[in-house]
Amino acid sequence: MAEREIFDGESDRRATLRARWMPRVVIAVLLAAAVGAIFYTNHWLTERFSENTRVRAELRSALYTGNLMSELQRTSVVPLLLARDPALISSLSGQDFSTISARLISAQKDIGAASIRLLDGSGRTMGATDRQLLGTSYVLAPFYVEALRTNDTVFTVTPSPSGGHEFNFSRAIVSEGRSLGVIVVGADLGRLERSWAGISDAVAVTDSGGQIILTTEPRWRGLPLEEALAVRSAPSAIERAFQVTADWSRPADAYLRGKAVMRTEAKIPFRGWRMISFTTYDSTRDRVNAYLALEIMGLAMALAIGFYILSRRARSMTHRYMRESADLRALNARLTREIAERERVQRELRVAEQTVQQSSKLAALGEMSAGISHELNQPLAAMKTYLAGSRLLLERGRPDEALSSFQRVDDLLDRMGAITRQLKSYARKGGEAFEPVDLRMALSGALTMMESQLRNRRVRLQRRQPRDPVMVYCDRIRLEQVIINLIRNAMDATRDQRDPSIAITMESGSHAHLSVSDNGPGVADLEKLFEPFWTTKAPGEGTGLGMAISSGIVSDFGGRLTAHNAEGGGAVFDLVLPLYEPRLDSRRTAAE
Repeated sequence: MAEREIFDGESDRRATLRARWMPRVVIAVLLAAAVGAIFYTNHWLTERFSENTRVRAELRSALYTGNLMSELQRTSVVPLLLARDPALISSLSGQDFSTISARLISAQKDIGAASIRLLDGSGRTMGATDRQLLGTSYVLAPFYVEALRTNDTVFTVTPSPSGGHEFNFSRAIVSEGRSLGVIVVGADLGRLERSWAGISDAVAVTDSGGQIILTTEPRWRGLPLEEALAVRSAPSAIERAFQVTADWSRPADAYLRGKAVMRTEAKIPFRGWRMISFTTYDSTRDRVNAYLALEIMGLAMALAIGFYILSRRARSMTHRYMRESADLRALNARLTREIAERERVQRELRVAEQTVQQSSKLAALGEMSAGISHELNQPLAAMKTYLAGSRLLLERGRPDEALSSFQRVDDLLDRMGAITRQLKSYARKGGEAFEPVDLRMALSGALTMMESQLRNRRVRLQRRQPRDPVMVYCDRIRLEQVIINLIRNAMDATRDQRDPSIAITMESGSHAHLSVSDNGPGVADLEKLFEPFWTTKAPGEGTGLGMAISSGIVSDFGGRLTAHNAEGGGAVFDLVLPLYEPRLDSRRTAAE
């Protein structure tokens, strides 16, 4: 009996100890679980919200980059338009700048540029949207020097007196092959810089050398990024300890104004520029702390309140997803509109291309009609000479010789018919009359056509050609037309020379080469030589189509026609054609 009582007492003590320690163990486990849950929740939410913050920062950087590129591209075309303005060209030519500043101010209001300056040939400001700059010399400025070195628009970044930078697009104003001055248009990037300053982020744009050229922090301008970050005073030990305590869950990318910040970079597709933005973790910490507070309250309160908090969180996530879905739908609708707009622009572009093609056809018909009178002039002149000679022969009783002249007239009529046919062939770019042609025979035929003019002008003609045939594959009539045009241009160029001289050289190597040179004054503008309707002759003396037609004919033959000025004076025209190869001709015939 006593042993039973002892056993029951021992059991009661053990039950009492279990009852005493069980709540403590449960509380300790719950506290450990709560601490672990808090640590895990803090880490997970910090990673999630930090990533959202980084994505938003990257989206803002992409938006800022797009706005920056749009401003640069919009401003880059302005110098090209102003460089072709007849009013600016005439003012520089006539040195009359009375209305130029007003015109530039009006242009600035229309395009939204920061500034516009017109510099004359000496680098002095003759017109500007800021009238205080009138008379200022920029002869050593990069935007003036570099613009004169090239025929394209140049971009320069120069420090401004206010401490920032000027972003200038400049272009030389050229008239008749001579540089009259430079037009300088400043891009208004300061407006974008001011718009960036309205947010909490710190934004900086660096050039290819790493120097800051645009920033929301005025003290950073002109410094490398690392030096700019060091401009701010370092935090004290207490502030540093607070930073470590506040950022214990995530290492900071950098410290700005004593706060941990997230750093994001974006490449700008312009001259190696980069955009760097610094975003604080304040919003991330606030959101994380709010969720931790809710979690602690849920652990302290009843399970029902915990479920309520969880359901509330689920609803919050649902609302956020609904908002994101609405944003995606709006983005999809905007993309649909942009696609429709691009399709409309493409349709308009196709219509414009068809219009340009029709205009090209009409221009070709105009060249052909003008070329008929241009190319038939020589046969008509030769016919007139032969008919006059035949008349004299008939009067002197020499009919046999007169018949020979009539035969030459008949040959010239055949040649005129062939010329009209080859002009039609030129209009339709056909190759029906292509055949192996000896370049020497084509040169002899062309000289026969020009015989009377060469004799009347008393031009000294030097002719050098190989003894063996130089065979090319082309239309002989059109080839003779090209040679006649080259000889006639050489005669016109030497009209005012006391001792006119023309040299014709023919060579055969990997290609057939024919060179026609003269001792005239040369060609002033070689770039426009082969353009239609461009001529150096007086009005009424030429149509400006000879070289354009000749260049087109040579291109049809697979060759090229070039020109340059000789070192000793005069112009040299080089005709290069591929040599005729019978094997290629047999393959071409088999293919046909």
